[in-house]
Amino acid sequence: MKRIFSGIQPTGEIHLGNYVGAIRNWVYLQDEYDCIFSVVDYHAITIEYPAEEMKKRTLDTAVILLACGLTPEKSDIFVQSHVPEHTELAWIFNTVTPIGEVERMTQFKDKARQHRANINMGLMDYPVLQAADILLYKAGYVPVGEDQVQHIELCREVARKFNARFSPIFPEPEELLSLAPRILGVDGQSKMSKSLGNYIGILEEEADVWEKLRTAVTDVNRVRRKDPGNPEVCNIYTIHRAFSDNNMLIEIDKGCTTAGIGCIDCKKMLFENLKKELEPIRLKAAELQRNMDYVMDVLAQGAAACKKTATATMDEVHRTMGLYIPG
Repeated sequence: MKRIFSGIQPTGEIHLGNYVGAIRNWVYLQDEYDCIFSVVDYHAITIEYPAEEMKKRTLDTAVILLACGLTPEKSDIFVQSHVPEHTELAWIFNTVTPIGEVERMTQFKDKARQHRANINMGLMDYPVLQAADILLYKAGYVPVGEDQVQHIELCREVARKFNARFSPIFPEPEELLSLAPRILGVDGQSKMSKSLGNYIGILEEEADVWEKLRTAVTDVNRVRRKDPGNPEVCNIYTIHRAFSDNNMLIEIDKGCTTAGIGCIDCKKMLFENLKKELEPIRLKAAELQRNMDYVMDVLAQGAAACKKTATATMDEVHRTMGLYIPG
């Protein structure tokens, strides 16, 4: 089977944007690919964080991945820092990556603006570590959103540079673009984010989810209930596209454009569909949280399997580069 690698940062509560844009798709991909999924904690430390919370965030993220449907029977699931070859390969890749290629990364520029007081080398080197994450397992495919395509292009460039300088041992991976709609935060303007406070967490209590939906921004041009709206500019309709069937989408589109239904009616319909999909995940997560030994065993099992592959790759890299290997 063709191999996939992807990762998710333990930076806080997993929200609808993470779920629709990545995790739900990963669950489907398990049946078609040899999948490796990582909680990428080394990526998360490029911005300031409370050290006392990192372990909990890491385990909470693993719980959500398992609750959503990732399974150790189909995928290797592990914590990035438990396989140190990730950072070893990243350092090696630093020696073949032109600094100009890294400096032009759009996400680095965005992060530098967001974290002006902590513009560290980790922020700049993030995509090189990401290339190491992928190429350490010689993954041919990486499921990503459009905002990560530039990083996958750099990953291919790194593979080409290494292969040309030493030996052709790394594939040039392709992105698997998600077909899911891009969900904004409840403000209807910014990317859904816990730091911006505009998110809906997939494990949030139903009352909290409804309160956020109830006050969420819709079509700003629809001022009164009797005004017709435009679903195509409404973030609530975009979320409907991720959780509602085609018949409901047609009903909402017609009702909105003719003022047959109001925004609150539209939100109530979405809320019911969110409950239907998220309640089993919440129940499974609660069950896993009562059995954390199982969660840690899954992570240990995944790390052991990945360590074996990573060691073999690094042995090949060392030999190819002419590094001295004792024994």
